[in-house]
Amino acid sequence: MAKELPILPASAQPAQAASAENFLYSRVFCQKENSPPLRLLIEFLKSRGQLPVTPPDMEEAALDEWAWVQVTLGYDRARKPIHVFCFRDRGTYKDAFEQEKAQFLEVLTAHDHLEASLVAESLNRARFVLVTRLDRKDISDEGYDFNGWILEFYQEHCNGIVEVDGQGFFSPKGELIVDLSPISEEE
Repeated sequence: MAKELPILPASAQPAQAASAENFLYSRVFCQKENSPPLRLLIEFLKSRGQLPVTPPDMEEAALDEWAWVQVTLGYDRARKPIHVFCFRDRGTYKDAFEQEKAQFLEVLTAHDHLEASLVAESLNRARFVLVTRLDRKDISDEGYDFNGWILEFYQEHCNGIVEVDGQGFFSPKGELIVDLSPISEEE
């Protein structure tokens, strides 16, 4: 079973709030230079007992491409798929990569403990970020598990660190190491 990494709603810019509230986001900031081809991710998911559903129009050659940008992976034909994006430190989506990285580096400056500085170092060394987007209204427990396996693959194979919106950063053992959960007004 995948590491228990529950997903909570993403924080969003005011203009994006209406659409962003429908989605759950998680990320893996990866230090490896290139993302593995999608075929390796799919084989990993199958080895964990998952049955990933790829888009019907996806060409076989696309599974071996390392420079992919986005794909949808289904875990249940009756549910909406998980959208997976890969933003690199070079190329077309370099701006998206830089924005993701800068946003979290800024958030980490408010934390003055060792774990936060180690996470910031990891983010500074990141070469790409893998982002998953789940439909909040259509996700099941199986979908959370499926997403957890995707995150684990990139964490293990690309020297990555996992971030889950509304929660924080997680160690390779699945332990919360930098808490970024919203502070309630009662606290």
